[in-house]
Amino acid sequence: MHRRIALSLAVAASLSGAVLGQTPAADWPQWRGLDRSGLSKETGLLRQWPASGPGVAWAASGLGAGYGSVAVSGDRVFVQGARERESVVSSLNRADGKVVWTKVIGARGDNDRGDGPRSTPTVDGDRVYVLTETGDLVCLRVADGTRVWQRNILKEFGASNINWLVSESPLVDGSRVVVTPGGSSGGMVALDKMSGKTVWASADLDDEAGYSSPIVADIYGVRTYMTLTSGAGVGIRASDGKLMWRYTGAANRTANITTPIYADNKVFYSSAYGTGGALVGLRAASGEIRAQEIYFTRDMQNHHGGVVLVDGYLYGYNNSVLTCLEWATGKMMWRDRSVGKGAVSYADGHLYILSENNVVGLVEATPAGYREKGRFSIRDQGWPSWSHPAIAGGRLFIRNQGTLTAYNVRAN
Repeated sequence: MHRRIALSLAVAASLSGAVLGQTPAADWPQWRGLDRSGLSKETGLLRQWPASGPGVAWAASGLGAGYGSVAVSGDRVFVQGARERESVVSSLNRADGKVVWTKVIGARGDNDRGDGPRSTPTVDGDRVYVLTETGDLVCLRVADGTRVWQRNILKEFGASNINWLVSESPLVDGSRVVVTPGGSSGGMVALDKMSGKTVWASADLDDEAGYSSPIVADIYGVRTYMTLTSGAGVGIRASDGKLMWRYTGAANRTANITTPIYADNKVFYSSAYGTGGALVGLRAASGEIRAQEIYFTRDMQNHHGGVVLVDGYLYGYNNSVLTCLEWATGKMMWRDRSVGKGAVSYADGHLYILSENNVVGLVEATPAGYREKGRFSIRDQGWPSWSHPAIAGGRLFIRNQGTLTAYNVRAN
């Protein structure tokens, strides 16, 4: 009996991610990490890189075309790609990068800015949720890739694919998985994560989808989903899908991509194409949340690389220049061209940057000034390197099209 109990506990630990000495805090289980903020809670990482960059733990190739980042959970790494005419997701062994399984999800999407998936898988317990560039949303078993359910969110909610293909990563919140079809039958929808059945569809959000991914927060007791659509930064009530605010100041008419940043009952939206960023204050009113602009700035026109909030300061690219702004006021603290326009993540006092021109950089996250701690180049794959860096378990994961490399960044 004791053996059976011990075995059950071991299986449960494996499914929750606590294997191979890993803890949930050492995982990066979805788009932009544990809470979609782009921040890792890890410590004990290298403070300076050698001239050649940190050492390589392993490298994998042949994963397929695409721009999505990786999800790292337990003993697995998940990444999407396009092979021949198919959009696929692969599960890799976290220890050595060897492929455990690969599953075809749907049809490949082709585009003049690069083919294949733009999304990052979302791991939740023993399941992984994957959204393809052509709108197929699927729930798979982590262990072997067995399909649990699948729906096409474009076809089923009256939406057309956007110009540069579906790019959001599904959000799992409690018993639900949330996505943004941007269709006539639901601008945003919540599905039961176990069965895929529709819980609600937000009919009063009639914007076409943007390229951003939603985040979630409890604001004065009102659980709220926030994202950037094709036309506005929005807030949707989680209980029933009601549109509570629609802020247009930080949205452009070309491509709204950056994931919002939420803290202290405020949300920061940003986009490029001559627009900028805005801090929007949120307040409760009759069971809803109202939004009001606190400030607008032209000094954070973030295109695709994301923004992180660290100790009261925002770090991200204003077009092609790495910029630090004070969160509360929008005051510029410094700017530098750094390693070139790119995507930004954070861990242990430092920004981890992947430039679209195939340079990886380490920069101290301080408002005192730009302090670079290392850089190295990766191999050009023929397209811009747009995937966001992931930091988990003492490793830096850099995906560039069909290749994925894990670098050792732990100090000891």
